[in-house]
Amino acid sequence: MDPHITEWLNLAVRWVHMITGIAWIGASFYFVWLENHLDRRNPREGLSGDLWAIHGGGIYHLEKYKLAPPKMPETLHWFKWEAYATFLSGFVLLAVVYYLNAQLYLIAPGSDLSSAAAIAIGVGSLVVGWLVYTGLCDSPLGKTPALLGVVLFALLVLAAWGLSQVFSGRGAFIHVGAIIGTIMVGNVFRVIMPAQRALVKAIEEGREPDPVLPAKGLLRSRHNNYFTLPVLFIMISNHFPSTYGYEYNWAVLAGLAALSVLVRHYFNTRHESQKFAWTLPAAALGMVTLAFVVAPQKAVQSEHQQVSFAQVNQVISERCTVCHSSSPSYAGFSTAPAGVMFDDPQQIKTQAPKILAQAITTQSMPLGNITQMTQAERDLVGLWIANGASID
Repeated sequence: MDPHITEWLNLAVRWVHMITGIAWIGASFYFVWLENHLDRRNPREGLSGDLWAIHGGGIYHLEKYKLAPPKMPETLHWFKWEAYATFLSGFVLLAVVYYLNAQLYLIAPGSDLSSAAAIAIGVGSLVVGWLVYTGLCDSPLGKTPALLGVVLFALLVLAAWGLSQVFSGRGAFIHVGAIIGTIMVGNVFRVIMPAQRALVKAIEEGREPDPVLPAKGLLRSRHNNYFTLPVLFIMISNHFPSTYGYEYNWAVLAGLAALSVLVRHYFNTRHESQKFAWTLPAAALGMVTLAFVVAPQKAVQSEHQQVSFAQVNQVISERCTVCHSSSPSYAGFSTAPAGVMFDDPQQIKTQAPKILAQAITTQSMPLGNITQMTQAERDLVGLWIANGASID
């Protein structure tokens, strides 16, 4: 496919995915906040609580029924299309970026895995992820939410480790996010919406609603709420090679996900007390610790082994400028990725810190190592940077 068309297709789908994702996550956050802030003291008959709020110059009064009103209102607003649109646009984006360019973005450099096999593993991980998750929720383990959460977290970490063995760091991260996204939309489609339809149907038919299904829907909705912050990190992770490019990238992802869940838990519970306020400084300390752990080891400057810019320029010309040039020769790009170009010595010197981070430390560049950059060449460029990155 023409790289210009691919770029704009990527933009259009990514934009839709971001917009619908904001709508879905915003609704999720709001309704969890609403549930947590209901005034449950002496509620009116049939209600579990109510809430007064002010926003946009107006005052609102919201009431929640224990199950449903005696008679359904003429207009009832449903929240489902945000979830469906987010998942569908996300899967299209996954296909456009990672499946149409599997050798470049998805498969680990040096792997003999074919594109078809990699795509099959990717799609299969989404299906297996949902089946395992929903099976655990419906098992006796589902009656102990805290233990279920620990088991689910451990299984997602295991999935991150397994995927990192066959995919690139970026490919592994995005598929863990896709597994979580599939679970979230599966919760909406297979549990939350059926529970709501059953509730409405019972009221319309004059029957007593079954409280079991709404309770399951509420549990799955809370799962979705805790999943959101890890998914949001994964959505932006491709901008941070020190996370997905680290040797133990799956552990970094696990750490960031755990910190995200802690922060989400504080915001979910702060209406009751501040007993989880410690999670905020703990998360900040955790972020600092992760940054320290993944920090690149500084190369030792060598006065005995000098590297000329001519040597470095030859490596960069052969291995990097096929993409990072004003006129890329690689068929997958019509413009230089992120606008980074190495067409002249000054550009190379200016970008030396990024070269060190992405090509030397994390080795996330070249993408998929399509130009077969060797370790000796990486060491050469790293030594040149350690010695001052001189272009004289």
